[in-house]
Amino acid sequence: MKRLFSRSKPEGSRAPERREENRNGSTAGNEKGKSATGSNNPFSDAAAGDDPPAYSQEAPAATRSSSLRLSKITNADSPHAFLAYFDTVFVIDDSGSMTVDNRWSDVQKVLRSITPICTVYDKDGIDVYFLNHRNYAELGPRTDNKAEGGYYNINDAATVDRIFNETIPNGATPTGTRLDEILQPYIRSLEEAKRTGEQVKPVNIIVITDGEATVDPEDIIVRHARRLDQLGAPSHQVGIQFFQVGNSSRAKEWLQELDDQLKRHGIRDMVDTVTWGGFAGRLFKRLSPDTILKTVLGGVVRRLDRKTV
Repeated sequence: MKRLFSRSKPEGSRAPERREENRNGSTAGNEKGKSATGSNNPFSDAAAGDDPPAYSQEAPAATRSSSLRLSKITNADSPHAFLAYFDTVFVIDDSGSMTVDNRWSDVQKVLRSITPICTVYDKDGIDVYFLNHRNYAELGPRTDNKAEGGYYNINDAATVDRIFNETIPNGATPTGTRLDEILQPYIRSLEEAKRTGEQVKPVNIIVITDGEATVDPEDIIVRHARRLDQLGAPSHQVGIQFFQVGNSSRAKEWLQELDDQLKRHGIRDMVDTVTWGGFAGRLFKRLSPDTILKTVLGGVVRRLDRKTV
């Protein structure tokens, strides 16, 4: 994005020391912007030292139009081209249970692979938030449409490694609270944009979690979906994808119930839930390019839901 809601370019991202301030982790808060694995893990085939694949496609010029036609932003030659048109935000569960069965390191590997793919098409990179941990270098009022306490404009796997290695999973699973903190400033920017005529880049929010939320996001999602409807925002303006890591049956049931409950509210279809063991009911043990594609954009491009993985 440009003007009021534009991102600043990263200046050599580094993660902060755990619970201590280090301003090398991301762009300044008031700048404008934007091991061995367990057998029950869905990512158990990935080796700890594997580097993500190289991507060399040229990124298309992104449109700022709110009437973006999603059917035109992907093609066989460039299957990840859609990333140029969306901001990609990851919300990572860092509750205590994420230390079980190497879930934490497995999520780290997933982000190591996704980050360079995203950066090919969006030079701003990805933003990462944790449910509990805050980047203390980025606390305080912001002038853009992002929540405080995150890591912004991450564009390489090494930065992902530093952030994960210096963050210790601990605490509960306040999924609803963190989503509310992220959605509030973004939707305020849409309200302001409606008055000024600016365009705000659509966002895709990927929530990676291993368990049932201690702060349920249902009411929060419903409230923000209705705000989007009141603003007349395009159906692809905000997408939220819940991705289960681990094979907890309770977490799977919770995510499926969340999906069902949201449908009963009659709100816009902006949420996807993907549980362990199942794209179309099939087990997966390693994220392929197709599963990464679906994970990143599954909450926005509804036609991908029908794709066989």
